[in-house]
Amino acid sequence: MTEVIEREMRDSVFYLWINRPEVLNAINPEVLEALRAGLLAARDDAKVRAVVISGRGRGFCSGQELNPAILQSSVQVRDMVLEMYNPVIEAMKNLQKPIIASVNGVAAGAGLSLAMAADLRIASDQANFSVAFSKIGLAPDSGASYYLPRLVGLSKAIEWAFLGTGIDAATALQTGLVNFVVTADKLAQATHELAVRLANGPTVALGLTKRALYEGVSGALTDALEREALYQQLASETQDFKEGVMAFQQKRSPSYQGH
Repeated sequence: MTEVIEREMRDSVFYLWINRPEVLNAINPEVLEALRAGLLAARDDAKVRAVVISGRGRGFCSGQELNPAILQSSVQVRDMVLEMYNPVIEAMKNLQKPIIASVNGVAAGAGLSLAMAADLRIASDQANFSVAFSKIGLAPDSGASYYLPRLVGLSKAIEWAFLGTGIDAATALQTGLVNFVVTADKLAQATHELAVRLANGPTVALGLTKRALYEGVSGALTDALEREALYQQLASETQDFKEGVMAFQQKRSPSYQGH
């Protein structure tokens, strides 16, 4: 039986491949369940120090699979979002390890939400993006209303969400929707190099940095200052901190072990 999410481990980087290329990796309940299970596995495995999410074939993720059956389903959309989509986005935010979305093709609707919930996004120059929800008479979900205005600004977020505008890779880079764009033939190599760079970093400190930034983005300065003091204390208790200081003093590159 074909796995809808394929797992791969290389150089302390844990890959989660959405594997439904025949439908541009459209999301169904099996994909969401397997993706969340993969994220929890990454959380619990100390050998995993960075995560990459990508798609097999021509697409990253085209969003929720749409077919006539979904209109006949007795499942309430609210329940589906709360019980299936939201746990995946929460698992990504709560994972104290860097996550990269490697966008090889279309990322639309909840597929774009998935990419935005990663910590960094690297895209092929052939990738394209769409908020898409309004095209089928829906409002954004899966964290899109949280991440999109924070990445590209409120005005552009409203424009894209209202109009369902198609966004090419160059525009995505210019507006901050993605961090890096490379040619399609270089995407796999560039993604792995970026992931390995993160995997070789001070994992605990990066996890605390991730927490601080997400918690600080909508909080008060006073809270951020107190949180920074706490997280700096936690980071200073790691072996990686000691290694970083020694490497600086000895004028060499640090060799972080992730603890």
